[in-house]
Amino acid sequence: MSRLLALNSRLLLVLLALPLAAFADVEEARVDKAIAAMPQLLAPFDSELDKITKGISAAELDQVAIAGWQTGKQVAQSQGDDRGLYWFRLAGKQRIRQLPLTEAEKAPLLQRFERLTRGIEQVDFGNADKRILLTGFDPFFLDRNIKQSNPSGLAALQLDGTEWQTATGKVRVETVLIPVRFADFDQGMIEQLVQPYLQDNSIDMLVTVSMGRDHFDLERFPGKRRSSVAPDNLNVYTGANASKPLIPPLCHGPLLGPEFVEFSLPVKTMQQAAGDFQINDNREVETLTGTFEANSLEQLREHTAVQGGGGGYLSNEISYRTIRMRDMFNADLPVGHIHTPRISGYDKAKEQAIVEQITEMLMHAAVEL
Repeated sequence: MSRLLALNSRLLLVLLALPLAAFADVEEARVDKAIAAMPQLLAPFDSELDKITKGISAAELDQVAIAGWQTGKQVAQSQGDDRGLYWFRLAGKQRIRQLPLTEAEKAPLLQRFERLTRGIEQVDFGNADKRILLTGFDPFFLDRNIKQSNPSGLAALQLDGTEWQTATGKVRVETVLIPVRFADFDQGMIEQLVQPYLQDNSIDMLVTVSMGRDHFDLERFPGKRRSSVAPDNLNVYTGANASKPLIPPLCHGPLLGPEFVEFSLPVKTMQQAAGDFQINDNREVETLTGTFEANSLEQLREHTAVQGGGGGYLSNEISYRTIRMRDMFNADLPVGHIHTPRISGYDKAKEQAIVEQITEMLMHAAVEL
């Protein structure tokens, strides 16, 4: 494991930014369609977008991105809608591309704008006694429904900076939004994000969240391989399927690790959270030999993963990657994935109920931290 840690730590130093800047226009090409379908979506962000003009400095652009993140949180908290921030990010990147700069000059600006509008640079736990890092995802499958929302993103935006008191002190939640793009995962974004916190033991719980099925699923056994035939938000297909599950890349090599890992969430405590939906301890996996409910990691040792509990897409993968990092650093803390009930398009009432139940899960879990 130490050799694995050393190898992957070296790989994390070689994160590639330029390909993302080159490919991102696939997402940006949907902006006009989104605005036509949701004319008022970007209204709260217009004043910031108008600042992205010729002559804007890098520091000024940073402030636009930070203000956009804050506005996105305000909209999520007041209107129950995560979508504005996603489309603001893309509209902002469109404007950055139009600046009279070389591609080499634009690339770091685009990368920085991405990170600041995802909350990555703003994580600050202050003097909290117990620290929970939570991630949500962007909306996805937008060619099917341009109005699609993602309750995991809404949860991240509403929960960022939330604090409450327990018998053992103050709990604070900090959040980050993750892109639905294979390239970011391939280049080590998830490892780069969580490594400092796990290496320094500076968080007490790490929770990844995405949109899933009919109820809440706590995904016990994430699998290493991709098998989904669905595209990402850049319309990239991996070539994987259920009969040919593929090991994802990590920087310039394959993602190393066992076929399955196991979460460390306080399941029974989290299942006590009241709300509209069931909270399932999901043990179902798919391997090349079939689909079954696993009782232990030992039962999965000789199997090849097709789907973990979270499936064969990026929901499963973010869980696998974060738990793998937990194990690499021998970090003793709860790490795992919450799959939320799915929504079609946008459903304010249902999404708010989802966020409230996630909040209850975290509050129950925090008692044990």
